[in-house]
Amino acid sequence: MPRSKDRTGGPRPQTFTLWREVAVAYVAPALTAGLGGLAGGRADLTVAACTSIAGTSAVVALLTGAWLQRHRRRPRPWTLSLPRAVLALGLAVGAAAVAGLLGLLAADWLPAHTGLPDPRWLDRLRTDLPVSAALAAAIVSWRWRGTRQTRRRP
Repeated sequence: MPRSKDRTGGPRPQTFTLWREVAVAYVAPALTAGLGGLAGGRADLTVAACTSIAGTSAVVALLTGAWLQRHRRRPRPWTLSLPRAVLALGLAVGAAAVAGLLGLLAADWLPAHTGLPDPRWLDRLRTDLPVSAALAAAIVSWRWRGTRQTRRRP
């Protein structure tokens, strides 16, 4: 798809719009995992698609995008000096580590301290949270970095 042109005839710079990124971060995994659950006859996957999978993706996209945009005028120099793939990979690993820890804690703590009738769905959190977080952080940071100009050294 060709880029649209600005008034000078040159390509219009891409923009990073956080609410769109968060919306896509929710809708895309909800549809893909939900359809996979329906096609495979797995009701647990269909429910998880709209809750732990898509919810985690949206929250991580919001947090990652907001963190990257926090200094619009003066971005952190390392976020622009690192290669795009390294930035995306680093944020994906960090998000997966934090979400994995939260998934482990939730899967162990909630059944012991609450009266949940069927805690089997909590076992999904150990996988759903880190995978969703890694994908969301990687995609949002990749797209954010693609909208920023790299600084050229003289």
